[in-house]
Amino acid sequence: MTENQIVRASVPALDEILGQSFPILDHGHIRVVDYMGDDAAIVQAARVSYGAGTKQVHEDRGLIRYLLRNAHTTPFEMCKIKLHVRVPMDCWRQWIRHRTASVNEYSTRYSEAIADQQTTLPDEWRLQAAQNKQGSDGFLAPETGSELTAAEAGFHQAARELYQSRINEGVAREQARKDLPLSTYTEAYWSTDLHNLLHFLQLRMDGHAQYEIRQYASLIGEEIVSRWVPLAWEAFKDYRLNALRLSGPEIELMRILITQDQAAARVWMLEKGWINPASGKKSREALEIESKLAALGLKTVG
Repeated sequence: MTENQIVRASVPALDEILGQSFPILDHGHIRVVDYMGDDAAIVQAARVSYGAGTKQVHEDRGLIRYLLRNAHTTPFEMCKIKLHVRVPMDCWRQWIRHRTASVNEYSTRYSEAIADQQTTLPDEWRLQAAQNKQGSDGFLAPETGSELTAAEAGFHQAARELYQSRINEGVAREQARKDLPLSTYTEAYWSTDLHNLLHFLQLRMDGHAQYEIRQYASLIGEEIVSRWVPLAWEAFKDYRLNALRLSGPEIELMRILITQDQAAARVWMLEKGWINPASGKKSREALEIESKLAALGLKTVG
């Protein structure tokens, strides 16, 4: 090989699943279409250039961990991946909020809408969370769920029949689609770099993310990214996914709690407005620090 020849990065573990469709939910899927770069590309970008064989694997691992630990993100942008996804529209609305990707979505102006719709089993209807206004917590009774599932099936059928009747009458596809439910599946090619993909995964693999998009994110991380860039994935889990971030006030409170002075901690939280003195209700910040304390095995403020 001459000095100017370049060999494209190839990751055998990822090549094994290239084009393979991973099913998600009832009608969804993800598959890898193409990729560029690997762990070595991250290292190369960080060092600018180095001679072949001058660095050991453990040194590459240490550098990647240092970069991620200290938020040196540019080297991770050297790696890119393109996915083909099939996802319900309500889930896709959250997905597309991540604007740092190139996207080409299935067009219901050019083609008829995908017939598949996400359905909900009787034991899958979730309750609204009391503390988290945009989240869920617990499930409805299966008896109630059965009624909701039956009503959902009827609505899906009616919506599809209405759409199809418009198509049959010659109504333009761009107008005929307007009453399709958000449970309707769509497809897209989604291309992004590793830095922005890890940001997506950090948010969407989190336990507070909606269940449906969490399934997609978990599959991307555990089945795809782990094969593609195993050293970066290991560092991501250690320093992002399974890590805790503490604010300045949280560190202050931690210092008080370490002394096991619960009374002083409560006074501090009252002064900060984290506990309502009249009702005793705790603010969102107070609830967030309590979850972090629980993760550390520390007692929360009573």
